[in-house]
Amino acid sequence: MDGTRGLALMLLLGGTGVAMLTAGAVMTVRGLRGKEEIRDELIRQKITFPDRGLPAGHGRYAGHRVENGTQARVFSEMIGGNVRKATGGRSYSEVSADLHAAGGDDEGLAVLRQTAFMGETLRASLMSAYQAWQVTSLAVGLGAVLMGAGAALAAAGTILASGQ
Repeated sequence: MDGTRGLALMLLLGGTGVAMLTAGAVMTVRGLRGKEEIRDELIRQKITFPDRGLPAGHGRYAGHRVENGTQARVFSEMIGGNVRKATGGRSYSEVSADLHAAGGDDEGLAVLRQTAFMGETLRASLMSAYQAWQVTSLAVGLGAVLMGAGAALAAAGTILASGQ
């Protein structure tokens, strides 16, 4: 390979490696900052697992605060179970349809509809926190992969440059 082609290849590999290192570092930092923001917001909400009534296999969370995406998902599962229990397994829309069919005058169904609405809203908020937590985890992981690949390319470019 002649010197001009070797220099061009070295610059291409090295430049791509540096760009990937930079992008990876940005992704990692942004992902970690996102996790921190999610954690801070969950802590501000002061959501605490009850001592009893948790979904099977989640007893280890009893009495602990919700501070991360995984815990938010578990708490949302607990809320979902409570809503299903309160509504007899019916969704908000089913309870609402029953209330409408009753002419809107059934106070018990009206209260049940409100319970279903609030429970499903809380559940959706917690699931959003869980999903955001997953996305930030993905950003951190992909950032690390980009940094590793970028370092390898930058090293290859340096090796090529030293051989010129």
